[in-house]
Amino acid sequence: QVQLVESGGGLVQPGGSLRLSCAASGSRFSILAMGWYRQASGTERELVADITRGGDTRYAESVKGRFTISSDNAKNTLYLQMNSLKPEDTAVYYCHARAIDETNWSILGVWGPGTLVTVSS
Repeated sequence: QVQLVESGGGLVQPGGSLRLSCAASGSRFSILAMGWYRQASGTERELVADITRGGDTRYAESVKGRFTISSDNAKNTLYLQMNSLKPEDTAVYYCHARAIDETNWSILGVWGPGTLVTVSS
């Protein structure tokens, strides 16, 4: 099985920056892709950005040019550099991984518990 733990959330002023991290741990798994989603109060969870193991990325229109997703495949760690933050970026940010369980070769979809990002003056 795979477990995900996010870190790096917090309170930041508008225009500021934060870097989120997500570490995947477990045994006998291979990551296929990872991504960041967010859910603001009263809204549905939405994709922020994702990245394949090969490095292909995609971003929500609302964060293009401000957020950068990256990964360290050797460490099974995902990052999200968030710059020029706006109050509307306030949300719980969740890490997601799509992975192969090498014990039975099934495809897993795993979520982290989330980390809160608050953008406010």
